[in-house]
Amino acid sequence: MTAVLLHTPGVPPDQVQTDHPAPLTPERQEEFVRLLNGTHAMLLRYVLSLVANRHDAEDVLQRASVLMWKRFGTFESGTDFVAWATTIAFYEVKNFQRVTGRSRLDFDDDLMQTLAAERAQHVLRWSPRMEALEVCVEKLDPAQRKLVEKIYTQGIAVGEVARQQGRAPQTIYNQLNFIRRALTECVERRMAGAAP
Repeated sequence: MTAVLLHTPGVPPDQVQTDHPAPLTPERQEEFVRLLNGTHAMLLRYVLSLVANRHDAEDVLQRASVLMWKRFGTFESGTDFVAWATTIAFYEVKNFQRVTGRSRLDFDDDLMQTLAAERAQHVLRWSPRMEALEVCVEKLDPAQRKLVEKIYTQGIAVGEVARQQGRAPQTIYNQLNFIRRALTECVERRMAGAAP
């Protein structure tokens, strides 16, 4: 199924003029919560793939979620919520990048839309193993999570992290090896169905 976006093509959803939409019925409110909760992790991965910083991605998704709530009256039940939600998230990412100037690369709108569509498809195919990895990373202690974020999300070199912490690079490599082993074991347990 494809989403039915009830707005003018090419106009970002947050700029659509509406006559004060009718309040959502309790059933529609429940539907929104169910759909958003069921796709939250996937939407976060999608936004993260576009902004490359978890904290920024969480902020952007929060703003996009508020906008989705306000615009949910335009969503046609039974259509593709993910397509509808990623469209709104995409425009919120563009707005975030425009306002903050944090886009690392300056792509034209057509290329940005093509990349976003490809990333949405990739995120939809995200494996249960990656979802398990996300859960396991969240279980790391804060210092370990921060190290993983610096190296793997922000792309900071091990030597630079070592310099920042006043440690030898080998110490950082040892920490990363320990974290990788712990994450591998956690993921294997989750995949085998033995939750924690």
